[in-house]
Amino acid sequence: MAEADAIEARTLGRVARRFIPFLVLCYFVAYLDRVNVGFAKLTMDADLGLSETAFGFGAGVFFLAYFLFEVPSNIIMDKVGARVWIARIMLSWGVISGMMAFIPQIAAATTLSAEHTFYLLRVLLGFAEAGFFPGIIFFLTLWFPASHRARIVGYFMAAIPLSSALGSPVSAWALGLNGLMSLRGWQWLFIIEALPSIVLAFVVFWYLTDRPADATWLDPRERAWLQRRLALEDQRREHVSPKSALASLADPRVLALSLVYFGAVACLYGVGFWLPTIVKGFGLTIAMTGWVNAIPYAVGFVGMVWWGLRSDREGERTMHLAVALALAAIGVGSSAFLADPTFKMIALTVGAFGVFASLPIFWTLPTAFLAGAAVAPGIAAINSIGNLSGYFGPFVIGWIKDATGGFVWGLVSIAACAVVALGITLALGHDPHLERAPEAAE
Repeated sequence: MAEADAIEARTLGRVARRFIPFLVLCYFVAYLDRVNVGFAKLTMDADLGLSETAFGFGAGVFFLAYFLFEVPSNIIMDKVGARVWIARIMLSWGVISGMMAFIPQIAAATTLSAEHTFYLLRVLLGFAEAGFFPGIIFFLTLWFPASHRARIVGYFMAAIPLSSALGSPVSAWALGLNGLMSLRGWQWLFIIEALPSIVLAFVVFWYLTDRPADATWLDPRERAWLQRRLALEDQRREHVSPKSALASLADPRVLALSLVYFGAVACLYGVGFWLPTIVKGFGLTIAMTGWVNAIPYAVGFVGMVWWGLRSDREGERTMHLAVALALAAIGVGSSAFLADPTFKMIALTVGAFGVFASLPIFWTLPTAFLAGAAVAPGIAAINSIGNLSGYFGPFVIGWIKDATGGFVWGLVSIAACAVVALGITLALGHDPHLERAPEAAE
C-alpha cells in the first residue's frame, strides 16, 4: 500500500508540475483577452459612441458565439488532440483580440459603424476562443483522478482572479499610454494584452502531451499506473454515464448542472465587466481604479485555491458548492444596496470569494458521472449553456442601468441567479463513491 501511495504521489506530482503552471499561464492570457473590454470601456465608449446598453450587448454577445461552437470544438479536440487544437484556439483569439484595437480603422474600411464593428469582433472572438476552457477541463480528466480534481481545477482556474487582480493595474497602465504613436490608450491595451496569446500558441504546440500513453517524460511504471487508475475510474462510471455524445447533450443531469453553472457565471461576468465602472464611480482616478478593482479578485484567488483543496480533503462536494454560492448571492446582492464605497467593496469582495470558490467544486460534479464518449461533449454542453449568462449578466446590468440610472436592480438580478443555482445544487446532490479510488478487487 505504501508503495502504491508513493507511485501515486510521484506520478501526479510530476504531471501537475509539468502542466498546471503552464495551463494557468495560458488561461491567464485567455481570460484577460476575454474581459479586458471592461477596462477599455473607461475611455473606449466615448471614442466609439457606445451607450451603456450597446457596450453591455457587445461585451455579452461574445458568449452567444462561444455557445454555438463549444460542443463541436471539444469533439474536434477529442479527435485531433489538445496540442494541435489548443494551439489553434490561442492563435486565432490572439489575432482577433488584437484587432479590437483597430475598430475605427476597420469600421472605415468596411463602412460599418464603430458599434457594429465592435459587435462583429466580439462575435469572432467568441468563435475563436470557444472550446478552450472545456477543452482544458476535458484534458485534465485525461491526466488526474477524480479525487484530485477540485484542487487541480482550482489551481488552473485561479488564473481567472489572478488575471483580473494583476491585469487591472496593467490595463490601467496601458490606458495611460494615450497618444503614443497616435493611438488611444484603450487601443494599446488590446494590442499589449493580445501578444502573449499569439506567442503561447506556438509553445502549446511544442509543449503539451495529448494523453498519458504519449508521456515519454514519465517513468514506464508511472505511466502504467496512471493509465490503469484512470481506466478503472472510467469503468466505475460507465453504469451512470450517458452512453454516447448525443445522449450526454440531453441528459437531465447535464442540463441541471448547466443551470447551476449559469448562475455562478452570471455573477462572475455580470460583476466582472462592470466592476471597473462601479469602482471609478467612487471618484477614483483610472490608476487607483486599477488597484481597487484588483481587491475582490485577490481574495477570490485565495478562495478558489483553498476551497477546492478543502473539498478534496473532505471528499465532499454538495455543501462546499452550496456554501460558496450562498456567499456569492449574499455578497453581490447586498452590494446593490450599499452606498458607502468601503462597505460596497467589502460586499463585492465577499461575493467574489463565493463565486471563485464555487467554480473548482462545480467541475467535480459532471466529471464524476460522465465517462467514455460522453465526457468531451458533456463538459462542453455544460460550459456553453452556462456561459450564456456571460451574455445575460453584462447586458441586463447595462440595460437596467440605462433604464434606471443605477446598478441596484442589475446586481440583484444576477444575485438571484446564484440563489437558483444554490437550490438546484442541493436538489441534485452527489455520490462520493464515484470519486473514490478503485478498490483492490477492481
